[in-house]
Amino acid sequence: MLTIHRPASGVRLLADHPDEDVTDAGHAVVVDGRRFAAIGPYEELYAAYGDRARIREWDGVLTPGRYEPDAVALLEAAYWPDPREAGELGTERLTGTALDALGMTGPRWGASARRGVQRLLARGTTVLAGPFTRPEVRTAVERSGIRWYEPAPRTPRPRALTPSGVADFAVFADDGMCLVTALDGRLVYRGRA
Repeated sequence: MLTIHRPASGVRLLADHPDEDVTDAGHAVVVDGRRFAAIGPYEELYAAYGDRARIREWDGVLTPGRYEPDAVALLEAAYWPDPREAGELGTERLTGTALDALGMTGPRWGASARRGVQRLLARGTTVLAGPFTRPEVRTAVERSGIRWYEPAPRTPRPRALTPSGVADFAVFADDGMCLVTALDGRLVYRGRA
């Protein structure tokens, strides 16, 4: 199914590029399945695809999303509590001696990693730095659909939104809050307005 994503603040084609931080106001993207079909001025895209596409409007800027260089530490050296554990453990990640006291098992690492990935998606993360050595964590990352670099680059690789490219993107409000994260053209996180 075709979807036109129309961000109110425009489209930023590149992320983590040292010489480029341009936002194209009035632009939108067309997603066809898991790929971008077109990127350009909304009026042109609507004229070409509007009669057969769903329109989604977002109050922010659409970008390639965030790169998380500390993903290994966040997923393999931290525990993300289950909401049912909030009374006992709180809601923020546990590390150090608090983590050591939990007596982590394989299944508990997997569940924690799934919750950690959800937190990263809620921040607009579309790429992680690996490698992930705990099998349960690696499985959680693989099943989420999020991409990762293995081995991690010393500096973030520039990422771009391109026609025919994989439709991984995020939309951020003017205050920096993530509104939407999409992987392979699927909305995997949608913030509450």
